[in-house]
Amino acid sequence: MLGQEGGKKKPLKQPKKQAKEMDEKDKAFKQKQKDDQKKLKELKAKASGKGPLATGGIKKSGKK
Repeated sequence: MLGQEGGKKKPLKQPKKQAKEMDEKDKAFKQKQKDDQKKLKELKAKASGKGPLATGGIKKSGKK
């Protein structure tokens, strides 16, 4: 019986991912996504400040 055989084995080290160099298209796309996220967040905040958009319930006509 060897002392090192039992138990968990250490996983192999993964090589570090190299940073991708982004070209102009990628940079523009990322910037557009950030802007869209910011606009969406602002719209959500604006919409949540108001009350309910439509009041539910039964609408009654004037006729009898």
